[in-house]
Amino acid sequence: MQKRSGPLDWEDLRVFVALARAGSLSAAARELKVSHATVGRRIAALEETLGRTLFDRRADGYLLTADGAAVLELAADMEERAHGILRISGQQAGLTGTVRLTSTEALAERFLIPHLAALHRRHPGIHLEVVSDSRALSLAKREADVAVRLARPQVGELVARRLASLAYGVYAAPDGDMSAWVGLDDSLAHLPEAKWLARHAAGERLVLRANTVTAQLAAARAGFGKALLPHWFAREEGGLIALPPPAQPPVREAWLVVHPDLKDVPRVRAVIDAVVGAFEEEKERLDPAPLK
Repeated sequence: MQKRSGPLDWEDLRVFVALARAGSLSAAARELKVSHATVGRRIAALEETLGRTLFDRRADGYLLTADGAAVLELAADMEERAHGILRISGQQAGLTGTVRLTSTEALAERFLIPHLAALHRRHPGIHLEVVSDSRALSLAKREADVAVRLARPQVGELVARRLASLAYGVYAAPDGDMSAWVGLDDSLAHLPEAKWLARHAAGERLVLRANTVTAQLAAARAGFGKALLPHWFAREEGGLIALPPPAQPPVREAWLVVHPDLKDVPRVRAVIDAVVGAFEEEKERLDPAPLK
């Protein structure tokens, strides 16, 4: 491929990184919020500029060539440096601007959002984006600014603070099927709750699987069977009774996680303080005494 003369277009590189990670034009286009044609055009332009074929075009997606892998290593480093510049500029913004907070569905909707209303009244210039997601969104790539996760991060240069313990119990509807279980989707088999069910509910009927604790609770309340749920969530939603568990249920830990470059940005610090304050205020609610 003949190299095209002219400067490198940074937008071409951004699209290249997205396609390398997504593996297909459609997935990259969705992430970038552009058309398939734009992604294809940008990649073609970058390959022409560099004089290298960066992808093998296959029926099942786009696969990096050796040249593409080398470019990705350098481009990913440039992307992180660009994010660092954005984080530095954010330190000058004061108590205005957007803060993206991610957590699980139940914690985000039933716990965090109600508590963050006071933050909104104090600092109306801070615009919150709350993302309910069981996946660990990347703080380094600015998929989120602050995360509340149910496990301490094991990789990455992140600042983590333990917030609270979340105890679990077995719950069912009073007239529900006490011989059956509501479980977790296979995509969540790595979670402590799923592993507990695999050990202690083995051999019993698993009548419904769900990928959120909200859906599990709804299924238990509808009478499908028993479910392993956080005490605070099951008790407050109502319509359920606590059952003796076959073994000691797991206890999860909630952790606040933030990128070190963002922890002292005023608007992010205000959100961090509000989240920490909410968990400190509600410790007994989140890890309540056992039912008598």
